[in-house]
Amino acid sequence: MTIPLVTQIKQEIIQAIESDELVLPTLPEIALQVRDIAEDVNSSISDLTSILSRDAALSARMIKVANSPLIRTTMPVSDLTTAVSRLGINLTSNLAMGLAMEQMFQATSDVVDKHMRATWSKSIEIAASSQVLARHFTNLQPDQALLAGLTHQIGKLPILAFAENNESLLNDAFALSKVLSVLHPSLGSYILKKWDFPQSLIGVPKHYLKFDRSNDQVDYADIVQVATLQSYAGSKHPYTQLDWSKISSFDRLGLDPSTFISDMENMSEEISETQDALGG
Repeated sequence: MTIPLVTQIKQEIIQAIESDELVLPTLPEIALQVRDIAEDVNSSISDLTSILSRDAALSARMIKVANSPLIRTTMPVSDLTTAVSRLGINLTSNLAMGLAMEQMFQATSDVVDKHMRATWSKSIEIAASSQVLARHFTNLQPDQALLAGLTHQIGKLPILAFAENNESLLNDAFALSKVLSVLHPSLGSYILKKWDFPQSLIGVPKHYLKFDRSNDQVDYADIVQVATLQSYAGSKHPYTQLDWSKISSFDRLGLDPSTFISDMENMSEEISETQDALGG
């Protein structure tokens, strides 16, 4: 398929969204409720537990994370209240929003299902690295960095939904991959804005692949960008052919581009533990 035809498909997707023929993903109801509780200064752990307890699968995931080496406590947790108390309201909220989104990554066709699985797997990988980068190299919130990683490719969902009903696109691997890469950043930021995410996270999908961007202070897009680049280290991915020494996000993190966090024993362990905790 030619590049002009890819552009045509891009326009068709945008038109379908504008005419409400292609429905954008909505944040799961439980995620909205959890966020409302977390943003209410008068809320308590019991309020949050009450909401989460309505979703058995999500509750189990919270208990699993609370028992993971990521939290680094010795006493095992078997109930949701203790798990939420151990995690804290902010981390619980961001985890709940991120993990609840996993249910969106489901498809009816094998081709789209493969893309969905790959996207969610990559999102978990980047989220884990982003949390560690935020904790060790910035003053930004690690749990927000984790959520930034989980949502940085959310813009691929409506494109894949469109592909399921477009046989020509579904059967053209080049065109589908090209449209996903070209369109998902702007769509992702659009979706996060619709979800009323904080401005600090809305810009992440749109900016994390802009390798020439320059700003005064480190932000979550910088973190996700560095995590993304480092995730391809040692591979033949095109990103490894870039001159990382000229990518200023490394400078803002205070990280040498030739230093890989996956090679640092403690950080590598943290990343692995976070991935395991998020992996279900």
